[in-house]
Amino acid sequence: MSRKRDLFKTFVLHKVAPLAIATVLLVGGGAALWAATLEVPSFESFAERKVLQSTKIYDRTGAVVLFDVHQDIKRKVVPFSEISDTIKEATLAIEDDSFYSHHGIKPSSILRALLADIKTGSFSQGGSTITQQVIKNVLLTQEQTITRKIKEAILAIKLERTLSKDQIFELYLNESPYGGNMYGVEEASQTYFGKKAKEVTLAEAAYLAGIPKAPSRYYPYGTRFKDLVTRKNLVLSRMETLGYITKEEAVAAKEEDVHFLPASESGIKAPHFALYVREYLEEKYGKDAIETDGLRVITTLDWNLQKKAEGIVAEYGKDNEVKFNAHNAAMVGIDPKTGQILVMVGSRDYFDTENDGNFNITLAKRQPGSSFKPVVYATAFKKGYTPDTVVFDVKTQFSTNCDADGNPLGGAQAGTCYMPGNYDNDFRGPMTLRNALAQSINIPALKALYLVGIKAALETARDLGITSLTDPTRYGLTLVLGGGEVSPLELTSAYAVFANDGVRHPYASILRVEDSKGNVLEEFIDNPTTVLDPQVAREINSILSDDVARKPAYGENSVLSVPGREVAAKTGTTNDYRDAWIMGYTPNFALGAWAGNNDNSPMEKKVAGFIVAPMWNAFMKEALAVLPDESFTRPEPLDPNLKPVLRGVWQGGETYTVDKTTGKLATEFTPPENREERYVRNVHDILHWVNRANPLGPAPSNPGLDSQYHLWEAGVTKWLASHGMPADFGSKPTEFDTVHTQATLPVISITSPTSGAVVSRSARLSVNIVRKLSAQAEYPLVSAEYYLNGAYLGVSTADPFSFSFTPENASSLQTENDLKVVAKDSIGNRGSATVHFTISD
Repeated sequence: MSRKRDLFKTFVLHKVAPLAIATVLLVGGGAALWAATLEVPSFESFAERKVLQSTKIYDRTGAVVLFDVHQDIKRKVVPFSEISDTIKEATLAIEDDSFYSHHGIKPSSILRALLADIKTGSFSQGGSTITQQVIKNVLLTQEQTITRKIKEAILAIKLERTLSKDQIFELYLNESPYGGNMYGVEEASQTYFGKKAKEVTLAEAAYLAGIPKAPSRYYPYGTRFKDLVTRKNLVLSRMETLGYITKEEAVAAKEEDVHFLPASESGIKAPHFALYVREYLEEKYGKDAIETDGLRVITTLDWNLQKKAEGIVAEYGKDNEVKFNAHNAAMVGIDPKTGQILVMVGSRDYFDTENDGNFNITLAKRQPGSSFKPVVYATAFKKGYTPDTVVFDVKTQFSTNCDADGNPLGGAQAGTCYMPGNYDNDFRGPMTLRNALAQSINIPALKALYLVGIKAALETARDLGITSLTDPTRYGLTLVLGGGEVSPLELTSAYAVFANDGVRHPYASILRVEDSKGNVLEEFIDNPTTVLDPQVAREINSILSDDVARKPAYGENSVLSVPGREVAAKTGTTNDYRDAWIMGYTPNFALGAWAGNNDNSPMEKKVAGFIVAPMWNAFMKEALAVLPDESFTRPEPLDPNLKPVLRGVWQGGETYTVDKTTGKLATEFTPPENREERYVRNVHDILHWVNRANPLGPAPSNPGLDSQYHLWEAGVTKWLASHGMPADFGSKPTEFDTVHTQATLPVISITSPTSGAVVSRSARLSVNIVRKLSAQAEYPLVSAEYYLNGAYLGVSTADPFSFSFTPENASSLQTENDLKVVAKDSIGNRGSATVHFTISD
């Protein structure tokens, strides 16, 4: 064994070791040579280099440039001494607090980032020092590879040996992106605050320092200003931790109300949409790729429709400011068949500084008012309620902490009582859900939400694509009146599900993303999901497009209608008049519009039909003019076997059918036109007739166990009394119809042709009948209808009720034929006779 070990050691020392050392020297030498050949890049012509690889965002045709990331690039270079120490300290605190002590890189940070990259299988982690970021900003390539990162680290070390720390820091502050097309802290300081970089306050410096990490996300004129405020506060906390500022200074700066100057106009088209897309791209691909990889982005936007939408929003928005104190307006349009965003107008004017025009209302969370009601009604239809279901629109107390008159119970506070009204302070008594939704009546909507439950309504909302309503414990019955907050974009997308027969296509803004070489990085993929039974969607469509049902609330030929087109629409106004909404759609276009004030101040006390619907209507006409005319699919007819309250009967839960002529119970012989459904009068609200957990099941044996039952019943009782109606009376008749019986049916026979006759195809055939009278069959005949093989031939209405025809002219003629005559008497009784004949050529 010893001999073998000695031989192995000799082999390693004389053979393997020299080879390993040579390999290490060779690889190390090659790496050293490669590193030695790397040159620190030039810092000249910054703007030109950026423009070369600028990302461009196009409309859906790929021909119209909406936004060039580096178009009209703005940058002011200033000496290090012209930048305030506060900006420097804020930047160091959030970006690289050990900048003045390291040598260009931080090995621990690089290792941590490398481990994260290995774990995720990408090379997206940073771990960058300020020096590395300077190198990254001036490299022409931003590919996420290990080679580039090694190169970046080597050049960072070289740069530290070439320039002083202050010179490197100066480059960083002059080269970094600060949102939009701005580069350098001086340009950003003057654009945002109208100050030089040496003049900013502590709070302003903290804002500036927080932006370069994600310029699109933290862009002050974007839609996520709250995120920027959060990051500003993080910068101040870091400065306090590092001893740059005191706790008192940090608190004061966090509370300081910083005023940003208005955004200046540039060559951007559809700015709210373009920046929405840019923010998405930056979050997915990183800000480096957006700024330097030369991406070509084809969006879903229809530029022709967008131009019209922007003009209409600007025009009507101006009028609304004068008429209704509504300073802003917004609009978003979606293709229901794909989910693609065709139009997005986030405000009256992106560059309107007085009204915060840069803020994109289509992405903001606002209370939707009654425009949320269809979500609740759709939930009701899912559970078995129908558009004909009846509830009582009467003054109703909904809080179980109070009695039916609104008096608190058991020491409860008066503020816990809840007895809401309708928009017109009127109460209509029994209403179908169809009329209640079409006319936007509140009390039935609140009852509908109680019947289905808040949790189920929120599940429907989530299925439709509304993601902002997450916690059922936060909402009460006012959810159906818009008590939650949603964005116009997600609510329009939800309505698009109704338009598309219950199939949801998630909203999308991008058709294709290509790199500078034309390689497709991302492409629109349709991902439809059926989230609603087609019957439910069709019932909602039927109601929201029903001009007759909504006429009492909106009048004839209202702004919710588009002449010549079938359009569904629903308005919504918050009870404090801070938001006015309208959602409308056809099978191939969904359009949501909003009007109000960005600062949440109230408008004039007018409903959305006056404020925002005219603007919506004006653009809907423009859009539908270039879209195919499509109609909604009709819902299936109502099941006649449903319990009465679900079929529209409010007078009682027991019905019966009578013969209208006699008022007695109908029989199997009672003609359809003589049958009439009546009821045993016993008036109650719906909780008396349905178990809300199973509305299609049997009526509850003890409805009073439901906590809302007595509150709802009290309102019905008062309404009946105020209208002079008793709650119950009458009874079901016990006698049956005596004029429509087997004995009273007319009995006829066909005298010619005779059964089995052979008839010439071209001969004129005369049909004659005779009636057999009986004591009971005392009502005269009034007509005789003739059928050949089941197809209608004609009718005779005069005695003797004969009929003539030429067989070859009858489309239903065959070689063997059945001729049938149906005779009808004066009270609707029917009798029939049939003969068979053969055609001879």
